[in-house]
Amino acid sequence: MSFISSLFFPKPKFAPADLSVLKCDIHSHLIPGIDDGAQVMEESLQIIDYFKSQGYQKLITTPHVMSDYYKNTPEIILSGLAKLREAVKNAGIEIELEAAAEYYLDFDFEQKIDQNKLLTFGDKYVLFELGFLSPSDSLNNAIFLMQTNGYKPVLAHPERYTYWYRDFNKYYELKEKGVLFQMNINSLTGHYSLDTKKIAERMVDEDMIELLGSDCHNMNHVNLLEQCRKEKYLNKILKKENLLNSQL
Repeated sequence: MSFISSLFFPKPKFAPADLSVLKCDIHSHLIPGIDDGAQVMEESLQIIDYFKSQGYQKLITTPHVMSDYYKNTPEIILSGLAKLREAVKNAGIEIELEAAAEYYLDFDFEQKIDQNKLLTFGDKYVLFELGFLSPSDSLNNAIFLMQTNGYKPVLAHPERYTYWYRDFNKYYELKEKGVLFQMNINSLTGHYSLDTKKIAERMVDEDMIELLGSDCHNMNHVNLLEQCRKEKYLNKILKKENLLNSQL
């Protein structure tokens, strides 16, 4: 009977998620040519135009800062932001643009904290990421330094760190330390892996996510965002009251 019912009364599909409720995207790589994100201004404008079409009002773009690879300084990032803003204005795209950074927790990160040279967004939020192969021994100290210097640490895409999948308590420990979590929207599609999707869904169920980000690098990521709009868990997290995007 259930089989027959499924033929004539298929389960309703979710309407595509309304991303405009976020108002602000807080993780992307849109300044052309300074990291592994958009490489030319035309590509940046295509991506930004998509966000505008989805109802976003503000984009906080976050270029990589890695001491050995992407040696971006606040001056380089803000100079690129000025050029991007000018191009967006000339293209007639009405959207607010800001820049912070995605800091890699490397040997130089703690020095940047002490020198008060971090680009932040919102209420002194600092977006930082870890390596994907193994956890950093300096993680706890970096969190302490950020907080004692008045910063609020935001861990980028925690759902992607596979070394914690079998030690979920590590996520709880970070929450207890006051670390905010920023989830990549595309993690909910299975784009990174099915295991990542499962961890992301568990974090949604347990109200562990304060910020959603696109982590958009190129138009391929835009296409994935369109697919993700049909995901059950994206619809679910957009209804959460603890999301901070719209307050930025």
